[in-house]
Amino acid sequence: MSEFKDWYNSVPFFTRYWLTFTIALSLIGRFGIINYYYMILDFVPLVQQFQIWRPLTALFFYPIGPSTGFHFLINCYFLYNYSQRLETGMFAGKPADYCTMLVFNWICCVIIGLLVNLPLLMDPMVLSVLYVWCQLNKDVVVSFWFGTRFKAMYLPWVLLAFNMVISGGGVMELLGILIGHLSFFLLFKYPQEFGGPALLAPPAFLKQLFPDTRYMGRFGTAPTARPRRPPAPAPPCSGDTPGAAATRSAATERTPNITRNIDANERTPILGHLIFVFYLNRFVLVHEYRSMW
Repeated sequence: MSEFKDWYNSVPFFTRYWLTFTIALSLIGRFGIINYYYMILDFVPLVQQFQIWRPLTALFFYPIGPSTGFHFLINCYFLYNYSQRLETGMFAGKPADYCTMLVFNWICCVIIGLLVNLPLLMDPMVLSVLYVWCQLNKDVVVSFWFGTRFKAMYLPWVLLAFNMVISGGGVMELLGILIGHLSFFLLFKYPQEFGGPALLAPPAFLKQLFPDTRYMGRFGTAPTARPRRPPAPAPPCSGDTPGAAATRSAATERTPNITRNIDANERTPILGHLIFVFYLNRFVLVHEYRSMW
């Protein structure tokens, strides 16, 4: 019991409670303590009956059954693995920034879910976090079916293509990719490569609630800004010696940005085996999932 407690307390804050609420609400619905209908996203009771908890419970709840149980476990694995890597990597020491990203992804999931009548939000939310991690770790090599290896930047698209071939689905994966890409663009691409403002900067009250720390992470690096043309050497002034002109020109040069390198040889061999079993299970899962609602 003490080992489980130590492991649980070692999980980063947001990943820990996201995983905890997901397992708790899913088990509550599984054993019928609360009717699962009250935990899914539905526009009519949300607006007309003011059941404002539905967008939140739809994120954590997932119906566990004989044909959906393994899918739920794989989602929990992805949630724990990639959310933890983001929280202890690129967002290490910046809990308010990670909370802002999660809230933004969740709001996007809710809006799209209401538009396309999507009752559960776990799939696109988890894949959006996976997509952000893959974009921050493009050169990390991951393993897939039959020992195939490729860069992490292709993993979300491989999952999408594999699901389309195996079960004819892919909608959940596509929504997660779109939400994750929008979040990644607003967080890193737009302010760093296009010189725009940081639109997903955490508000002041979140900074006070989750202050920054000095923790140093391991995974991920933000994209660097586009290189700029070096300034032309300063023309010599009258009375300058050649050495003085060179010194003044060197003082105007920009200091290069220092970024952390990623170990491109990092491997996750267990991932390929889990994904293979996961998508074989989707044969039965997709048909039952569509018939449930």
